[in-house]
Amino acid sequence: MNHRITRGVSLYSFQEEFFLRTMTVRDAVEVAARIGAVNIEIIPEQSIPGFPHVSDAWIEQWHATMAEFGTRPLAYDFFLDTLRHPGRRLSHEEQVASVRRDVDLAVRLGTTKLRAIISTPAEVLRDAAPHAEDAGVQLLLEVHAPFHYRHPWVLRHLEVMDRLDSPALGFMPDLGCFVERFPRVASERALREGARKDLVDLVVGTYDDHGDTHGLMDTVNYMGGGPVEIGLARQATHYTWRDPRMLLEQMHRTHHVQAKFYEMTDEGTEYSIPYDRIVDVLVEGGYQGCLSSEYEGNRHIQDAYPVDSVEQVTRHHAMLQRLLARHEN
Repeated sequence: MNHRITRGVSLYSFQEEFFLRTMTVRDAVEVAARIGAVNIEIIPEQSIPGFPHVSDAWIEQWHATMAEFGTRPLAYDFFLDTLRHPGRRLSHEEQVASVRRDVDLAVRLGTTKLRAIISTPAEVLRDAAPHAEDAGVQLLLEVHAPFHYRHPWVLRHLEVMDRLDSPALGFMPDLGCFVERFPRVASERALREGARKDLVDLVVGTYDDHGDTHGLMDTVNYMGGGPVEIGLARQATHYTWRDPRMLLEQMHRTHHVQAKFYEMTDEGTEYSIPYDRIVDVLVEGGYQGCLSSEYEGNRHIQDAYPVDSVEQVTRHHAMLQRLLARHEN
């Protein structure tokens, strides 16, 4: 079965290098082009000086960079800063206005898919949808662990999508929903920070056996664990494992995929997430969007090793290319 899945990269993958000022946006785009990840996903707060006030000169340089490397702007990740003002949350009207502002900037950047962070209320996307529809872009709710398509919060969004039936609304699943094995980079960091091996083994074993992770914090506490061990147990509640076939439920509303990963091994596989099965499901479901790499392993190794996000992203795309090639005639 042939597929129509493309590859891309979220500039979030290079957060370590951006923070240390060892890479620029242009450097990251050049890396993406070199590995065939031609679709670019941007987080404006991370990448654009002066956001939300963006100069025409910066926009011009952005498009020049896209043209230089043969890449294309595809996705724009926005947040909803509900605590922007001290002492109060943004009103509903202010939240809708914030999303409309992001839609307008996404249009200037040339992106057509906007990531709505999972905490975005369904009613806000409902009322921002007409503006997005007029602009020809899509507002896509990020289904992020520990949420899933049958979670009550996501069901509220589904109700709005069903009622409104707008082409501007849909989903952007994050593959962190499919962490089958506890990320090794996280457990190894806990050990470096002095965690008891028996408690680390308990957390990892419980997660890998798909046991009751929500009781782990109390259990680790009762067994004499300290802040590091309890923190690791808390992490186990943030990762989730779902059968990748869950993606088929809303494939018709899935217009972008954030291809989260924590560790690409020397063997060319992701340690925790079964990408082979996920790619098979996406092809089976007729997915026609982008797999956008999102590397988040840096935070687990930066205490002990130099972070090489470029190497990790390069390995990730070699794997994606290999898995997608299995479905090409």
